[in-house]
Amino acid sequence: MLILAFFLGVIAGLRTFTAPAAVAWAAVSGRLILADTPMAVLGSPVAAWILTGLAALELVGDKLPKTPSRKAPGPFVARVVSGALVGAAVGWAAGQVLAGAVAGALGAGLGTLGGYAARMGLARRLGRDLPAALLEDVVAVVGAALVVAVL
Repeated sequence: MLILAFFLGVIAGLRTFTAPAAVAWAAVSGRLILADTPMAVLGSPVAAWILTGLAALELVGDKLPKTPSRKAPGPFVARVVSGALVGAAVGWAAGQVLAGAVAGALGAGLGTLGGYAARMGLARRLGRDLPAALLEDVVAVVGAALVVAVL
């Protein structure tokens, strides 16, 4: 389960709200049991829909010219916190909440920095950022879906 927490953290590093939305839907569907834990709120349909809406807004907002760099302190911390949250949720279900949170936070740090480097490198090769950003979106959404499918 810790490897799944790590990979969900990587997804959070790419897109802050995609991983929590995926975890929420996993909990709503019963794939991830969070009842009677402090993470139980993620298992509510309302939370899943709110997080999905935030994830969708982030997918759009990421392409806007005024969006700050993910490496700036605020966005970086938000991604690490998101990774720790999803990692803790996955870890809680396995009885390893602290290890899950750490794995998720480490994955988020790696996803933030590695995702930035990959996107910038691809954007330079393509001469435009938008195709690289869209590919990163696909990697985040499909990656989250694949991890949740394994839960």
